[in-house]
Amino acid sequence: MNCIIIDDDILSRKVIEGFVNKTDSLELVGSYDNAIEALKAFESPEPIDLIFLDVEMPEMSGLEFLNTLESPPSIIIVSGQEKYALEAYEYDVVDYLLKPIALPRFIKSVNKAQKRYIDKESIAKYPEEIFIKKKNSTLVRLRYDEILWVEALENYVIISTYNEKFTIHFTMKAIENKLPPLKFKRIHRSYIVNIHQIEVIEDNSLIIKVEGGSKIIPIGKSYRDNLMNDLNLISK
Repeated sequence: MNCIIIDDDILSRKVIEGFVNKTDSLELVGSYDNAIEALKAFESPEPIDLIFLDVEMPEMSGLEFLNTLESPPSIIIVSGQEKYALEAYEYDVVDYLLKPIALPRFIKSVNKAQKRYIDKESIAKYPEEIFIKKKNSTLVRLRYDEILWVEALENYVIISTYNEKFTIHFTMKAIENKLPPLKFKRIHRSYIVNIHQIEVIEDNSLIIKVEGGSKIIPIGKSYRDNLMNDLNLISK
């Protein structure tokens, strides 16, 4: 991932530069002591995939800088203050690092950013919909956003939407490979869910709203950690 650093604290900036140089998955293409100067990085044809961004800076803060970007890349906030964390997560930042930063914590953040980067690259390979072939050979188009969950039923799978269900002769593994991994997660041996449709997660189950009520779906023990890692989670 091509990355830049924006931090007016020279010592902090040098520490991050050193960490980046030790990380094979990162390529440092710019290091700036203010946000205004950093805007020049986006004039280059070289794409920026990740920004290490301080919050408190003169002239333009890190969060003000984010507001200037139409399509910001992945952001890892680097700050000496905890008080901006909640506001920062409203910008869908990858992580929030408190100074002074230790290398293991830095690597953990980079791994999260790399996973998001790979997921974005992966979803770009998928169309926006799938077509379901019914028994009379009619093809029905389903947009991914319409699909709530997929349930295994012996040698078939049931695809549930807001309005109807489709039963097709398919395996769970095969249907999983047809769905974009950034939106759909296998949470049980018998269930794949659209994570954007999850309303509540409680213990070993989750709830998806349906017309006239809700659907409770179990979470398998071996799938729970992967699910939680893929959620944009803020914890107390």
